[in-house]
Amino acid sequence: MSSVWSRPTPPRRPALTREAIVTAAIAIADAEGLAAVSIRRVATELGARAMTLYSYIERKEDLLALMLDEVAAEVLIDGPLPADWREALLLIARRERELVRRHPWRVDLISQGAVVGPNGLRHVEQKLAALDGLGLDRLTAWRILAAYNDYMSGFVVRESLERAAPRQRGINEAERAAVAEPYIKELVESGEFPRLAPMIEQGVPGADDNFERGLRWLLDGIERDLPAR
Repeated sequence: MSSVWSRPTPPRRPALTREAIVTAAIAIADAEGLAAVSIRRVATELGARAMTLYSYIERKEDLLALMLDEVAAEVLIDGPLPADWREALLLIARRERELVRRHPWRVDLISQGAVVGPNGLRHVEQKLAALDGLGLDRLTAWRILAAYNDYMSGFVVRESLERAAPRQRGINEAERAAVAEPYIKELVESGEFPRLAPMIEQGVPGADDNFERGLRWLLDGIERDLPAR
């Protein structure tokens, strides 16, 4: 079976192209989640018959792969990267995080092992390009990329799940807090959690601070371990 990207695009008909199909599928996923995406649903959105869409995309797995690759293009940096490798990776990381905030279903697709397409590979290539000036061997560059990816995956998955949970329960963040806070306050006042109590009572930095600081700590550690130049 050939890759979806290597198959010829079928002849176009008005308002129905592979690009239009993928765009419609992304809009559905953004609004309703990945579970709402199906060939039949996309066909309905485009005013076409489901069987017609199969002339453009053979199966749902191909549609999901095309969706993942389409949004991967949003992360790519136009023009040269910052000369400093740390600033380059910070810039890419911020784009990755914003991508998942716009398209939280991307987390589900990656966890399902969706096929990586050309834009996904360009994204990996760009992250490796950020390390060009360090003169690293292949193995060291790959290990740095793996550590970076592990941090990003952990952060964006957790953030995505936290943002999705209230919506899945049919409540907003304020309503969730109103339910949880009295119980947490009661536990804190019991004296059982002397270290946690001041953090809850006085507050702690939010996700933006955690993301930037954690990433900089990671890069600090990598920098200390780099071969002398």
